[in-house]
Amino acid sequence: MHFHIMTLFPEMVLDGLNTSIIGRAKEKGYISIDAINIRDYTLDKHKKVDDYTYGGGAGMLMQAQPVYDTYQAVKGQIEERKAGAEMSSKPRVIYVTPQGEVFTQKKAAELAKEEDLIFLCGHYEGIDERVLEEIVTDYISIGDYVLTGGELPAMVMIDAISRLVPGVLNNGDSAETESHSNGLLEYPQYSRPEVWHDKKVPDVLMSGHHANIEKWRLEQSLLRTKERRPEMYEAYMEAHPPKPEKKRRKKKSTQETAE
Repeated sequence: MHFHIMTLFPEMVLDGLNTSIIGRAKEKGYISIDAINIRDYTLDKHKKVDDYTYGGGAGMLMQAQPVYDTYQAVKGQIEERKAGAEMSSKPRVIYVTPQGEVFTQKKAAELAKEEDLIFLCGHYEGIDERVLEEIVTDYISIGDYVLTGGELPAMVMIDAISRLVPGVLNNGDSAETESHSNGLLEYPQYSRPEVWHDKKVPDVLMSGHHANIEKWRLEQSLLRTKERRPEMYEAYMEAHPPKPEKKRRKKKSTQETAE
């Protein structure tokens, strides 16, 4: 998986993603992360990439030219890595914006199947609409609030997507049992010591009975989801309606059989 981040602040992105699990995954070659400075592609001698908006209004707008030329450079690098082969379709370009589709675990799983992902991080009042129409394939938000730039949301998404790339997590089952992976919040978990602040680890987890443990974990996930995210709980229950109980057939008595 190759991540390409088009940004005005490459150091910010790389400093945040070169540590912990994601940093180790990068070192081992499971993922690659390249931050490209949009200012390197402006034609302005002062490295200016923004200007006033037509029609008036507060703030400045990132211009189309430097963004487009940055994209063309990244696209060229991808084509070169693929031995110069003409790509059948343009790479997936994600514009990080509060106007986009809300990012979910399902979306992370979808994006993790891509070989290359380009993230476009805006600043100021945004980016000239014309270049967005030219290059963007996905408009994605991490929530209904506004940040000063797209770098932090891009880092959040890259972290979530990277965890689903084979080899990134040491335990392959981790990503499958975490919150949102099955439509429910994750069950509570415990470690040593067995008793802490007079609170004991639930007996079922100490039993070694795997079927009972799995049953308990599902029950706890359902309870936690119902309490903390009722809309998720309702969606899950709608998709997984409880199976109707089978009615036991009464055996006919010997007398009735004889008659």
